[in-house]
Amino acid sequence: MTDSLTATRSRLTDRIVRYGDLRPCYDAFIDTRTPGSDKKENFTIIGPGVSENPSQHVHIAEPHGFNIGGARQPPACNNSQHSHDTVEVFYAHSGTWRMNLGEHGDDAQAILRPGDLISIPTRVFRGFTNIGEDTGFLWAVLGGDDPGRVLWAPQVFDMAKEYGLVLMEDGMLIDTGKGETPPVDKQPMPVTTREQVEALQRFSAEQLESCIVRSGSTGPKGPFDSLRGISETYLIGAGRMDWPHGFRVSEVILAPGAVIPAYRLDVPDVWFVQEGRAVCVFEEETTICSSGDTITFPRGDTRSLRNAGDVPARLVVVRGGDDEARIVWS
Repeated sequence: MTDSLTATRSRLTDRIVRYGDLRPCYDAFIDTRTPGSDKKENFTIIGPGVSENPSQHVHIAEPHGFNIGGARQPPACNNSQHSHDTVEVFYAHSGTWRMNLGEHGDDAQAILRPGDLISIPTRVFRGFTNIGEDTGFLWAVLGGDDPGRVLWAPQVFDMAKEYGLVLMEDGMLIDTGKGETPPVDKQPMPVTTREQVEALQRFSAEQLESCIVRSGSTGPKGPFDSLRGISETYLIGAGRMDWPHGFRVSEVILAPGAVIPAYRLDVPDVWFVQEGRAVCVFEEETTICSSGDTITFPRGDTRSLRNAGDVPARLVVVRGGDDEARIVWS
């Protein structure tokens, strides 16, 4: 009896990443010694992410078909220009952010505030800066179980070399300032060529804005919207951003006392608490998730959520697959 209960608790505990328990990596990427970028914290919450540091802590390694990560940065801190081969979605949890597109970040720019979401398509240079007065946190979703490596803008290599960082061809990051030396059997990553730069997409400010869903926007309703005291609005997978991502993203608001009754899904089901608190029930165990926490429910198992507080709870849910998931009520 005791052993069974302990196993259940461990199983649930292992599927929640508390905001206060996030373990940052300060040298995840080639730009992390560059002044203006050296104070950022990178997090791999679910999946390996695109970190170039093999010692980066992965909170939940289980494949989901997508990755969940995060970036926390103090005011005036930058994330340098880079490109991805899979989609990259940011949801602004806190702070004020300027998203910068283009090789030098000046093709197009947009401001994100808490509750805003941006989906940046593949193969376009992007970076971001915390332009607010407080530390900010971006919650991120990356496409695929293996989102690959990033392609850095050419100037990032020059800055990294000046501060003793060398990126190897297999993605390994070498910090010569710590006495590390490049392995003799590996070659440095070639600096991004002009041809590679020209092959990437370039966005106008108008095109960039079309990739953003602003906080409070109206849109297509998700399956929980029919429940009493609950609204669910699709951010990705329907409406203005219905192009394939490999996952769907919704924003769910639970009024005080509102309940999502027990249900099951056959796809990964990940929740992030933006505001308020949610009581999460998984099989026979109950826990409370608070602002900044991430929880993932396994496929096929029963789960439910409710708002036991006296203020609305605002959450983001990511469900695997491009098609609307079939909810089975228990």
